[in-house]
Parts: sequence; C-alpha cells; structure tokens
Amino acid sequence: MSVTIVLADDHPLLLAGNEQFLKKKGYQVLATTTNGNSAYNSILEYKPQLAILDFDMPIQNGLEVAKACIQNQLGVKIIILTLYKQEAIVKEVGETIHGYILKDDELSELEKCIHIVLKGKSYISNNLQETIHLYKVTSNQYNLTATEIKILSYLSKDKSSAQIAAHLYISKRTVEKHRSNIIQKLGIKSSQNSLLLWVQKNPDFFNT
Repeated sequence: MSVTIVLADDHPLLLAGNEQFLKKKGYQVLATTTNGNSAYNSILEYKPQLAILDFDMPIQNGLEVAKACIQNQLGVKIIILTLYKQEAIVKEVGETIHGYILKDDELSELEKCIHIVLKGKSYISNNLQETIHLYKVTSNQYNLTATEIKILSYLSKDKSSAQIAAHLYISKRTVEKHRSNIIQKLGIKSSQNSLLLWVQKNPDFFNT
C-alpha cells in the first residue's frame, strides 16, 4: 500500500509540480491545498501518514498547522518545505515537525526526507545544515511567535499593515498589535518605520 500524503503550498505551480513528482514516485496524494486552515482540515479528514507543508501560507503557517496536529494527536508526520532558512524552524525538527527542506533543494532531497521521516527519524536538508549556522540574528533570540515572524517577513517585503492583514486574513488592528509586541521584544524605539528600519539593518534575519 502506497504512502498517503496531504500537500499544501500557496504557490499553485509549485504545488502542482510537487504533486506530479510524488505521484510519479508512487505516493498517494490524498489532497492538495493552498492555505493552512484547509491543510489542517484535509489532515483531519483524510488522516494521511505524511503532510508536506509550506511554511508561509495564508490563515495558518506550516508550524501552526503542525502544532494543531500535535495538540489534537492526529499522528501525522510533517515536513516543512519552504524558501525560508531559519534556525527557529530548525529547532522545531524532532519536536513539532519531522523534516525541514528548502524549495530550491533537488527533488531527490524531498524523496530522501520522506524515506527517513517515515522510518521515525528526523531530517534537515544538507543545504540547511551547511548554511543555518551562518545567521547572526535568529527569531529565537527574541522569543517571537510564528505569527510575529510571518509579519516581520511581510514587513521585509515592504508590505503595509493593511496588506499584511489581507494576506493573513486578520484585521489591521490585530496586525498593529503584533507589531507593537514585536517592537517590545526586539527592544527598539517605537516609531512609524522602526520595524522596517530594523529589518533593513538585519538582512540576515530572513533568507528567502
């Protein structure tokens, strides 16, 4: 019996490409989805052995979905497949998630990750192992939540609070509250452009 998988990514072309690759390798893709909420609902409905999730998705990111699966004891193994190179995500491997690989890794890396994770082991891609230690600034230093990390990533792309709210399906007021919390955790002076300036001065925080 083939391994069952739920696949989630908010980039349709990448989603279709990964689905095609997995099916060609003999895996059974039960559902594909483009946001965290529907990814969780698909896991709940189909009960797959494995879920391969993008980190940066609307409504809930991949880590938030993984945490919900653990809290509700769904028993699914989760691999994060993303553009982001973050020690904060690395630290979740073996805890919240089972594997962490990058979208610019070879597809053979994804297949290798699946094999190892299904054996009950954890996996971090070779590319990540070689580069993650180079980052001087990490989210864990500041105890940022997954949502705060996501908001900072949008700020690094020069998104306004209104645009961020639209991307995350939350209110502008909620975004502003998160921004206030981030400013406090980072220990920077509050001003209109303080977070944008902080991101610009710390380019190693994100590598997308």
